[in-house]
Amino acid sequence: MRIGNVKLHPGVLGGAAAVIVCGVGAAAFALSGGSGSGSGSGGDGSTVDEKPVASGPPTAAEVRTTARAFLAAWAEGDAARAAALTDDRAAAEKALTSYRKDGHLTKTRLTPGKRSGAEVPFKAATTVSYKGKSKPLAYESELTVVRRKSDGRTLVGWRPSVLHPELKQPGDRLVTGEAGDPPIKAVDRDGAELTAAKYPSLGTVLDGLREKYGKKAGGKAGVELRVVRADGAKSSKSSVSSKKDDAKSTPDKTLLTLSPGTPGTLKTTFSGSLQAAAERETAKRNRASVVVLKPSTGEILAAANSNPTGFNTAFQGSLAPGSTMKVVSASLLLEKKLAEVDKKHPCPKYETYGGWKFQNDDKFQIKNGTFRASFARSCNTAFISQAKKLDDDSLTEQAQEVFGLGRDNWSIGVPSFDGAVPVQSDAQMAASLIGQGGVRMNPLNMASVAATVKSGTFRQPYLVSPDVDDRTLATAPRRMSGATAAALRELMHYTAVAGTAVKPMQGLGSDMGAKTGSAEVDGQKKPNGWFTAYRGDLASAAVVQQGGHGGDSAGPVVRAMLRAGA
Repeated sequence: MRIGNVKLHPGVLGGAAAVIVCGVGAAAFALSGGSGSGSGSGGDGSTVDEKPVASGPPTAAEVRTTARAFLAAWAEGDAARAAALTDDRAAAEKALTSYRKDGHLTKTRLTPGKRSGAEVPFKAATTVSYKGKSKPLAYESELTVVRRKSDGRTLVGWRPSVLHPELKQPGDRLVTGEAGDPPIKAVDRDGAELTAAKYPSLGTVLDGLREKYGKKAGGKAGVELRVVRADGAKSSKSSVSSKKDDAKSTPDKTLLTLSPGTPGTLKTTFSGSLQAAAERETAKRNRASVVVLKPSTGEILAAANSNPTGFNTAFQGSLAPGSTMKVVSASLLLEKKLAEVDKKHPCPKYETYGGWKFQNDDKFQIKNGTFRASFARSCNTAFISQAKKLDDDSLTEQAQEVFGLGRDNWSIGVPSFDGAVPVQSDAQMAASLIGQGGVRMNPLNMASVAATVKSGTFRQPYLVSPDVDDRTLATAPRRMSGATAAALRELMHYTAVAGTAVKPMQGLGSDMGAKTGSAEVDGQKKPNGWFTAYRGDLASAAVVQQGGHGGDSAGPVVRAMLRAGA
């Protein structure tokens, strides 16, 4: 049997160094040449006959044949032939060549799994060899077969993750050699070691800390297979220009160690007990993220995500914060004398601004109520009604100058997104007052908001002391007045004892306050649930995406953190 011009022996392709295993259901993999099925075209795209160009999704037979031919060529080490079976020949050939040359990966064995539509999962078993040292590497990935419109040919839809799931974007590479950054032994505030095995959510954080502090911590690099990111905004940079990409930045990652280096010790601000609690709470839920801070210093005590190996939403998320943003908006109205805690304040069922008709949850209204009542009940129209008295940049300036948000200058120790409150006009400006519009935050940002209210001043969150690398922490241009800070604490406390945050905050004492939030997202049946609160010298915020009301979904997560830190 042959694939193209390569003879296929039972179970072996191209000798001992390259094998493709048919696996379960192998009988379904019909071989009809080594270049996909493609009606009406030859292997080089030239017209062979006048048959009509095929269209529509690839057939099951086309998927099996195209996938099998691609995996066979890859396993044999024929980068050019494998790349020709993809829809991006240049990018695929470069990546496949790098796989062997830079990754030093040989004896690759690929086992297709059960097809699902146009997707074919497969297992890879290969050997990493470098200067006399070698170790096996096994992982799983998948490919998708697509049809090229121009000639109907079926090809593998190229993306870097086909080679390895940790290759996230074009330019990411597998590289074996002396690690550029020595390993670190990260420890918590009490000196106990932090590992991804014990605290899964810290996996990407530890990678980022190594990238930024590996050399400063005094360790010695070993020989490793690692993912080297194409991302230009590495966590080792802290300038304003590079900070704008931190929301998307992903640190390099070690996949396999051939010879270990000597780690340097790096002390962090994490609390082992609080981190363990954060891991437990997020693991119980889908798409939950939480952060805990120390308001008096800005130290980050814990951070966790339900999907610990995925995107770090806790630090890098960019989501509308819903009514938790009313803490910032309330500070603006208080400072501009547009509201007072116990002064009458409008809260109608509806309020129109900029052509949009805004309403409250369940269309409630508060007749002859105070601003205290409106804040505690999370009245949208109480804020929208004041939009006409504000400038387009009023909220943006308040967020940046008092709460330190959206200035792209935080340097916490690993990549983070520092919030965004863009200048908007008309209805979008009004929507921003209630945490919609273009406002974007994450639990780190909203925990910082609660911490700023508690302490009365913005202190940039951080997880590695600035003394380690002499970096300068961000500051806010001005501090809110003592009267405004006291009024905000009164509003948040009242919300916790008589408003929407009662249930999560019940029994947590007198020195505490909270704010709930729910943010509508297009295409979601349920809104994202938010909750931010402080208790003593702890501040925490959580989001549960598609969780519904913040008090019911994110509130219990924050409650658990505030209790664990007591």
